[in-house]
Amino acid sequence: MSKRVGKLSVGKLAQGLGICAVAVLLTACPAPPRPAPSEKPVVPEVPGKDLRGATVYNVNPQASTVHILVYRGGTLSRLAHNHVMTVANLQGEIWTHPTLTRSGFDLAFPVGDLVIDDLRARQAAGSDFSSEVSQSDREGTRKNMLRAEVLNGERYPRISLRSVTVGGTAQKPEVSARITIRDASHDVAVRPTVAIDGARITVSGEFDLLQTDFGIKPFSAALGALQVQDRVHLKFSVVGQKR
Repeated sequence: MSKRVGKLSVGKLAQGLGICAVAVLLTACPAPPRPAPSEKPVVPEVPGKDLRGATVYNVNPQASTVHILVYRGGTLSRLAHNHVMTVANLQGEIWTHPTLTRSGFDLAFPVGDLVIDDLRARQAAGSDFSSEVSQSDREGTRKNMLRAEVLNGERYPRISLRSVTVGGTAQKPEVSARITIRDASHDVAVRPTVAIDGARITVSGEFDLLQTDFGIKPFSAALGALQVQDRVHLKFSVVGQKR
């Protein structure tokens, strides 16, 4: 073990970082190639866009925020950092319909635009993210995150989020959302809050993802004494402007 005093970056210790966002963006060791499953699970198709009669909002990336929180684990967790990944350049659209079930969204962001451990984002995330992360650690984390064994940013440059079903009420909908990272898709349940002010819509909330749901193996060393938690937490406030 290194004799360097102080906290070490999870990205440097793990030699790999991946997400969810959400995100996309998960911390993980480069996992070995997975054997092809004998049969793939049946995944319901995402319904096609039907914007007839709907009010459509274009996402404003400058006004929107999406933070992906990655947590350390194990008995030696004090040697590592929690991480905050910030989504930049979120694109897409949100649409609302008088028939709630016909409302939905279609969002995506470039993997290469993820911001690693922005100081303001870490401060906003709370005391669990108060430790300082050096520029070299951030650069190393980013490099490893985009490797072919992790997010494979060259082959899969975008992470997408699309609505599958929408229920509940207009102000507190119950949403099933499909997130696609690399070549893996997984549906998550989200209960966002929706606020409409004139021509502006704001959809905010939070939810958890598991790295393993996307075929990413969380980092673990020293018999589990130093590890990255499988769970990744996403907080979002997506703002759209009426088209």
